Amino acid sequence: MREKREKGKLRRAAAVHLRAVRTLHQVSPRFFPLETASGLLNAIAPYVTVFFSARILRELATLRRTDVLWKWVIAGVLCVGLVSLLGAVLKRRYGTLLSDLWGRKEILFIRKMFSLDFSELDRQETHDLREQIRENENWSGWGLMKVPYIFENLVGGVTGLLSGAALTVSLFTSPVPETAGRLALLNHPVFILLLAALMVTVSALAGKLLAASEKCWGDTAQEATLGNRLFSHFGFVGLDQERAVDIRMYEQQNLVSAYWKTDTTFGADGPIGRLARGKMGVYAGLGVCVTTLITGFVYVFTCLKAWGGAFDVGSVTQYVGAATAMIANIFSLTGLAGTLETNAGFLDKTFEFLDIPNAMYEGSLTTEKRSDRQYDVEFRDVSFKYPGADAWALRHVNLKFKVGRRLAIVGENGSGKTTFIKLLCRLYDPQEGQILLNGIDIRKYRYDDYMALFSVVFQDFRLIAQPLGANVAGSIQYDRDRAYRALADAGFGERLKTLERGLDTMLYKDLAEDGVEVSGGEAQKIAIARALYKDAPFIILDEPTAALDPIAEAEIYGKFDEIAGDKTAVYISHRLSSCKFCDEIAVFHQGRIVQQGSHDALVADESGKYHEFWTAQAQYYTQQPTA
Repeated sequence: MREKREKGKLRRAAAVHLRAVRTLHQVSPRFFPLETASGLLNAIAPYVTVFFSARILRELATLRRTDVLWKWVIAGVLCVGLVSLLGAVLKRRYGTLLSDLWGRKEILFIRKMFSLDFSELDRQETHDLREQIRENENWSGWGLMKVPYIFENLVGGVTGLLSGAALTVSLFTSPVPETAGRLALLNHPVFILLLAALMVTVSALAGKLLAASEKCWGDTAQEATLGNRLFSHFGFVGLDQERAVDIRMYEQQNLVSAYWKTDTTFGADGPIGRLARGKMGVYAGLGVCVTTLITGFVYVFTCLKAWGGAFDVGSVTQYVGAATAMIANIFSLTGLAGTLETNAGFLDKTFEFLDIPNAMYEGSLTTEKRSDRQYDVEFRDVSFKYPGADAWALRHVNLKFKVGRRLAIVGENGSGKTTFIKLLCRLYDPQEGQILLNGIDIRKYRYDDYMALFSVVFQDFRLIAQPLGANVAGSIQYDRDRAYRALADAGFGERLKTLERGLDTMLYKDLAEDGVEVSGGEAQKIAIARALYKDAPFIILDEPTAALDPIAEAEIYGKFDEIAGDKTAVYISHRLSSCKFCDEIAVFHQGRIVQQGSHDALVADESGKYHEFWTAQAQYYTQQPTA
């Protein structure tokens, strides 16, 4: 039963690794064909040397024919030289493609990130799983990047085993002359079978010990992953420019030093070090000892047969070299089983991530391309809670957009304002109620079509270290006049005039020494320009002026109506003074809309939340009498 379970584990591990090979082949189609050729050549190379060395020694020890000897020498030098040259070329190319594969395999994860539903991407569990996969690779290469190592050893091991067997067969079939006395016993079939079985069994046993040693790595995975994550943070925290001031002001280097002194994960006294001194080291050492013993036995058997006259000294070289290599390959292949089973556990995490399903329904209807931008959006009794949360983020929300008008959304932190926007853009689907576009549930529309209706500037927006114009357009090829107008409308026009390279100015210094660092307020204006460039029917600004000073804020809102044009504009703000120009204001409180109306009407309602907010903020905008 146990043996059956072990075979089942091995088959499953092989299946997982086969999938991994296919997965990596998608991002680097040339890698595995080249690795196969390289593995075959590396496995055959030692036997080429053994073969020609044996022929040369045989000629020297027997007939000593000069013409034949020269032929073998020349053929040997040419073949060994050609194999070595080809091996060097393949090794060079293999190293290049392997380094390239380390980067290209990240494409798999990035593509998955791009294709995931936002609701899955927003889950901490998703990011924890990805981080765990990365840490497993970092601390010892487990996971996808262990697959090339396994593949290479499998190809080389099988090829070496077959090549060694071909060169070793005659070791058993060459008879010792009957005149050799008791050494003629070496010809007995039972003895030959016992020896062959002993070679295979002991080599396999040595491989089993190596496999047991490899499996020990899995015992340290959790501690090593955590240790590597800690090192990734504390080991490089001093290079983080954004932390430099805090480190110096509050002497945070003491916290880092404390970690350096106490963490021993990868030290001699850590879990890996203790395991290496314990059963992992014992298993590995016993495996090598057993292999050495069987190798010595092969030496004795070969020499005894040669002593008895079964073959010449040249054949001794061939048999000893081939048999030793064959034993090493049996040892390697058997040990590889342990690596397969251990790595399968790490690959399971990889495919758990790559197999995360998209649960959001993908509709098939296309949104109307209306020149009049007459899109009607309605929230009908919508309720929503975040995955894993107990409390409702929104509850029984009813709201209908008046197309082409301006809607402000206000409320305290955590009242559901940003959640409302995420549902409107279908980054999440509500658990209850419906969101309708022109009377049709938005889930029935094609997702990309629906998303194209919205331009959004979230408060946690990000710009890319690329040229200014490309940031605005989201593309390398773009309409430069349109990008310039968008930047001017967003209040970035004067700053743009000071940039020597204009729209071609590289933002930040991550990828260019002459990159320009922009302030938070400037970055926010570029983000607003990006939303304007998209020219979508709905423009949504979630705290768009949080990083702007009051003067810049007044400038943006002063021309906001002109910027929005015929678009439906929705924006969130904590500064109620900027809500006065809006047609309608929705007041959120504890996930519900508690008030809705114009600024004047809401201020007049002294019992309402909006009046409370306005009164609290008015003191900062009202001149206080002097004493």
